[in-house]
Amino acid sequence: MTNSWVPMIAIALGQVLMSFNVASLPVALGGMVASFGVPPTTVATGIVMYSLAVAGFVMLGAKLNQRFGALIVFRCVVALFGLAQVVMTFSPTASLMLTAQLLCGLAAAALVPSLVALIAENYRGVQQATAVGALGSARAGAGVAAFTVGGILGTFVGWRPSFGILIVLSVIVLVLSRQLKRDQGRPDVHIDMVGVVLAAAAIILISFGFNNLNRWGMGIARPAAPFSLFGLSPAVPMIVIGVVLGQVFLSWTRRREKAGKTPLLALSVIESKEERAAVYAMFSVVALEAALNFMVPLYIQIVQGRTPLDTAIAMMPFNLTVFFAAMLVVKLYNTLSPRQIARCGFVLCAAALLWLSLVVRNDWETLPVILGLFVFGVGQGSLVTLVFNVLVTSSPKELASDVGSLRGTTQNLAAAVGTAVAGALVVSLLSGAVLRGIADNPRLPAEVQAQVDLDTINFVSNERLATIMSQTTATPEQVQEAIRVNTEARLRALKIGLLTMAGLALLTILPAGRLPGYRPGEMPPDLNTRKT
Repeated sequence: MTNSWVPMIAIALGQVLMSFNVASLPVALGGMVASFGVPPTTVATGIVMYSLAVAGFVMLGAKLNQRFGALIVFRCVVALFGLAQVVMTFSPTASLMLTAQLLCGLAAAALVPSLVALIAENYRGVQQATAVGALGSARAGAGVAAFTVGGILGTFVGWRPSFGILIVLSVIVLVLSRQLKRDQGRPDVHIDMVGVVLAAAAIILISFGFNNLNRWGMGIARPAAPFSLFGLSPAVPMIVIGVVLGQVFLSWTRRREKAGKTPLLALSVIESKEERAAVYAMFSVVALEAALNFMVPLYIQIVQGRTPLDTAIAMMPFNLTVFFAAMLVVKLYNTLSPRQIARCGFVLCAAALLWLSLVVRNDWETLPVILGLFVFGVGQGSLVTLVFNVLVTSSPKELASDVGSLRGTTQNLAAAVGTAVAGALVVSLLSGAVLRGIADNPRLPAEVQAQVDLDTINFVSNERLATIMSQTTATPEQVQEAIRVNTEARLRALKIGLLTMAGLALLTILPAGRLPGYRPGEMPPDLNTRKT
């Protein structure tokens, strides 16, 4: 018997709420800076606060879903999300805007696992696999909509109506939620508060450390670092402490399970090699997506000096490809195993990144970029849906919220790590290339070099560099030489960065080889037939 797809509309729109919100923030950056009179970094803090709230508390959100029931939690957090958007839309100050994003992140921490639990409750078999694909497509589609709607409204009306739309959408989701099946909560589920603190601290420290690798320094502390440890950057110690706390959390969780108590995360969702391989694959593909989303705008806007609109147009085919690939990959389940699809997906990602590294020129045209992004989008969209579906179908319905929290934690951590590592990598490569280019360069004598800050080398346009050099005693010939060195160094850094990403995609074929070898015709029809 085929169930109605109306409940899936409510579930998908719940995903759209979160994705549209976070995708609209970069689009609204300029308008918020003008409205609040703050630097762009303050507005960017809103994105960080949202992401950290989701990653840090999504496991707690999963337990709330199990204790009180996914439908009740879904309705409550959608209402909270709508109220947060009211604050966001009418916020008179940047502080209230940041508060609104924090509330959105806390709501999303419970909303993410509820979506998985509701799919498990409302759909079975092939419909369930299709619903998982629809959830991935909703995420990509919301990104496209955020750019289109946010860009048009931001240009002609202002940034606030983009978030006002989410108020209306929240009401629509609440109305449609009446079509969802009501699940029963489990009062016997207890919240492990020690686990909450350990998990949140570990995830926030790791995310925050990676996010500040470039700004605070990977080794020696830079001036922007809030403090130093014997001259060293606090970023790396934060990551190390976060990893240690993560191990403590796992040990604590095992102790609770042995004692018969409810763990914050049921480790059974990652106990098999197939499930662990799915998590590794998900982390890798989301990190690659985040790195590419950082590097392509960096190249188009900084190296080529084009506008954000040009960047968005270039990225549109990628987002659309992810949208359709996430839906259509389900059609391959009748002929290919998850292992085969995953290997093909990572090969496509590697080929696309290799292609982009080859077509990078200082006169980079849009068509080659679109081709590379199209191929990468096919691989990325297919992989995200596939590995998520492997996790969903590998666990019983009772653990669907745990699968949702695992997905939320993995994706948010991967996005933070991918963006941060890509930034730190290309900036380090740029610094090395620039320093090599000016070392013993007879056209750039030491007295000219001394007038430029070489300790904080970063990506700048040729026009910006010319402005900086005009404030020194450099001759026009020396300015042109500095621009030449900068141009070649940027190109080399981006090429090596893309090649490194291609190498990572190829390496991930190894864990992908541990994904299930069965075909979906041999797969369990729904979550209820899996291990308990």
